[in-house]
Amino acid sequence: MATLGATALTLLDWAKRTDPDGNTAQVVELLNQTNEPLNDMLWIEGNLPTGNQTTIRTGLPAATWRKLYGGVQPTKSTTAQIVDATAMLEMRSQPDAKLVALNGNTAAFRLSESMPCFEGMNQTFLTALFAGDTTVNPEQFMGLRLRYPSLSGAASQNVLTAGGSTNLTEIWLVGWGDQTIAGIFPKGSKAGIVHEDLDLIDAFDAQTPPAPYRAYADRYAWDAGLMVKDWRYAVRIPNIDTVALAAQTGTQALTAGTCIINLMSDALERIPSLGMSKPVFYCNRTVRANLRKMGMNKSSNAMGIEAGLKQIDTSFLGVPVHISDTISNAVTAVS
Repeated sequence: MATLGATALTLLDWAKRTDPDGNTAQVVELLNQTNEPLNDMLWIEGNLPTGNQTTIRTGLPAATWRKLYGGVQPTKSTTAQIVDATAMLEMRSQPDAKLVALNGNTAAFRLSESMPCFEGMNQTFLTALFAGDTTVNPEQFMGLRLRYPSLSGAASQNVLTAGGSTNLTEIWLVGWGDQTIAGIFPKGSKAGIVHEDLDLIDAFDAQTPPAPYRAYADRYAWDAGLMVKDWRYAVRIPNIDTVALAAQTGTQALTAGTCIINLMSDALERIPSLGMSKPVFYCNRTVRANLRKMGMNKSSNAMGIEAGLKQIDTSFLGVPVHISDTISNAVTAVS
């Protein structure tokens, strides 16, 4: 079986290869604890200061059935170049120095104030991962939904509708890898969040004119984007009616062709080679809870459930089913 390239690493792997200042690795670990896709995503360094340029094959050379005394015309393949851009995500924390001093442990208090920043950046990035729309917000990077937007046209064979029209959510199957789909960071930069301790600064309140006060400042910056090198390695299952799913009726009845476990099986067949990537299903808690109920039904033993001390692992035909809370139950219908 083919294996992933050595350049495809998780954020924690990249952190271990950066400067040994401790901050980067600590931030990466905190991020990974809050949302599952960040544990799965593989990352590569882009070949551009602003992202990554990929050359893809768009056409194969044509072969000829030759006959005696007949010649063969020369032919060639065709290629195209695609640029995936990165975006700049930043946040600052500035607690009042007096408030920090009251705690008695400056470092611990500043870390507790930073935790919401980590979570905020985490959720903002993951929202863009699925829903980033550069036509509306050009400062973001292009997310998955914009690349798999409809049931017809480009990449539509990897969009499998569940048939619902209201109360909609979706499932994604992504095959992570350096030759398939990966997170990217700019050439010559660090992977993941870069933490800058600005120490004591003069911050300013909301008076007119603004008045200064002393504050401890931290800056967090994350330059990141999404590379879809081979579009065949992501499959979108939209239009899942969560009400019908819970009741297992209508489009989500176990006997319906649009039942999500049937569509998840179809999605796996859309991936050219599972061994060339790290495949993972993503959904929200509503969907995974109902998948787990299917797994407890003896007629649905394709679902795997493994209970541990700290979590319950769910899989479908051996492929992990992970949660992203940024996938809501109010996703726009795909038509």
